[in-house]
Amino acid sequence: MKAAVYQTFLQPITIQTVPDPTPTPDGVVIEVKATGLCRSDWHGWMGHDPDITPPHIPGHELAGVVAAVGKDVTRWQVGDRVTLPFVCGCGRCPQCVSGNHQVCDAQFQPGFTHWGSFAEYVAIQYADVNLVRLPESVGFETAASLGCRFVTSFRAIVDQGKVRAGEWVAVHGCGGVGLSAIMIATALGANVVAVDIANDKLDFARQMGAIATVNAAQTADVVSTVREVTDGGAHVSVDALGSPITCFNSINNLRKRGRHVQIGLMTGDHKHPAIPMDRVIAHELEIYGSHGMQAHNYPALLRMIEAGKLEPQKLIGTTISLAEAAVALPQMDQFPGLGIQIITQLAS
Repeated sequence: MKAAVYQTFLQPITIQTVPDPTPTPDGVVIEVKATGLCRSDWHGWMGHDPDITPPHIPGHELAGVVAAVGKDVTRWQVGDRVTLPFVCGCGRCPQCVSGNHQVCDAQFQPGFTHWGSFAEYVAIQYADVNLVRLPESVGFETAASLGCRFVTSFRAIVDQGKVRAGEWVAVHGCGGVGLSAIMIATALGANVVAVDIANDKLDFARQMGAIATVNAAQTADVVSTVREVTDGGAHVSVDALGSPITCFNSINNLRKRGRHVQIGLMTGDHKHPAIPMDRVIAHELEIYGSHGMQAHNYPALLRMIEAGKLEPQKLIGTTISLAEAAVALPQMDQFPGLGIQIITQLAS
C-alpha cells in the first residue's frame, strides 16, 4: 500500500510503498476513505510524543470501510462503514470498566502508539470496543473531520464544561478545535466569544456561531475585554490552542465558580504553564482536561449531526491528496488557511 512515512523526527515525509497491514485477533483493517490533517500529527512529527518510534506513519482522524476482520471480532464485518476515536480503549482496565475509555491504561492510538491512517489501509486494535458505525447520511469526509478535534471539543463542552443554554463561553484559538467548540456551544444555546490573533479566523468563528470576537493581537488586555463582553467573565472558557498565554487568559477570564477546559496540547517547555492559582482558589474555579471521547458517546453526537443541529462539514477547508499532506504537515505550526484539511486521495 501507499503511505506517508517519516524515517526520523523533523525530516521530510515521503510517499512510500509499505506492506499491507493484517488484523490482530481483536482488530480490523480499515480501508481509509478520508483522514484529517491535525496539529497533533505535527506534534508527533516534531518528536513531542514519547509513544512514537520512527519510521512512522501519522494520521489518527479517519473514516473508511472494514477490509479485514480478526478472528475474535464479533460486532463487525467486511464492508461496514466506520469511524473511531483517536484514543481506543482496551475495554478491560479500571478506566474502561468505569466507562472512561478516553483515558484507558492500555490505549491504542493510531498515528501515535501504532502506524496511522496516512495510508491506504490502517490496522485497528480493540475493534469491538471502539469502532463506531457510520449512518449512511454521514459521509466519510464529515466523519474524518470529527477526528480528534470535533469529538474532543464535544466532550469538552458537553461533559467536562457542562455548558448550559444562556451561559457565556470563551474560546481561545479559532483553529479546528476552537471552531468545533464554538459550533457545539452555540448548538447548546450558549453565547460564545471567540479569541484569536487573525481577523479571518474570527470572521469564520462568527459564521460558526460566535456572537462576539476579540483580536488578541490588537487588544491590550484580553482578559479584561472578555470579562467586559461577558458582563463579569465567562461561565466556561476553553484553551483550544495550547500555549502559556491562552491557558492563563482562559482561566483568568472566568467569572466566579467558572470552568476552564484545556484542550490544546501543552508540550516541551510549555507543558508546565503559569496558572493564576490565587484566582482559582478565591473564586473556586474548576480546571478540566479533555482528551478525546469514548466510542459509546458517539451516538449522541451523530444524532445531532443527523438532525442538523451540528454541521461539522462546514469546518472542512480543503481536501488534499496524500502527497500534498506530506508537504502540509510540517507547516502546521504556521496555522495556514481556514478550516480543516481532509485527505481524500490516498491511492496513487
